[in-house]
Amino acid sequence: MNKFKFIDLFAGIGGFHIAMSNCGGQCVFASEWDKHASNVYFRNFGIKPDGDITKIEAKDIPVHDILCAGFPCQAFSISGSQKGFDDIRGTLFFDIVRIVDHHKPKVLFLENVKNLEKHDGGKTFTTINRALQELGYTVFYKVLNASLFGLPQNRERVFIVAFRDDLRIKSFLFPTSTFQSIC
Repeated sequence: MNKFKFIDLFAGIGGFHIAMSNCGGQCVFASEWDKHASNVYFRNFGIKPDGDITKIEAKDIPVHDILCAGFPCQAFSISGSQKGFDDIRGTLFFDIVRIVDHHKPKVLFLENVKNLEKHDGGKTFTTINRALQELGYTVFYKVLNASLFGLPQNRERVFIVAFRDDLRIKSFLFPTSTFQSIC
């Protein structure tokens, strides 16, 4: 892959950063409101994440090719109250929409809990899918289990990969084990 620029929203301690850097990407912006995670991110990558994404103007975020976001899952998790978009954490997805609408990156790479797919009888996922399609993206998704990728845990997450429509990507194969790579 050629060099590409990515942003890392809801960055945590940098899982997306590691993956994108290993594929040749350069992080041009990160956002994380938790001070402890932000400090670890800085120590790991030398980038101090900006804070609360709701307070950051889209125009102040650098141009990028890929938007990565592991947006908060508590509002959709079976372990939580499952209030979805009625929970302030659930509405943070729409900050992704706001940034995508302004920048129109080539690729979106999103991650959340497995239950996002079925939350509220599938209505939540339909809203997310529709919002991305209305912004001009072709959306692919799959639930993957971390244990299939060499991690010592049974952790299922939904991964959403969306390509800007002008790229004319009609199919996408998700890796199914550690022996495959998306790079």
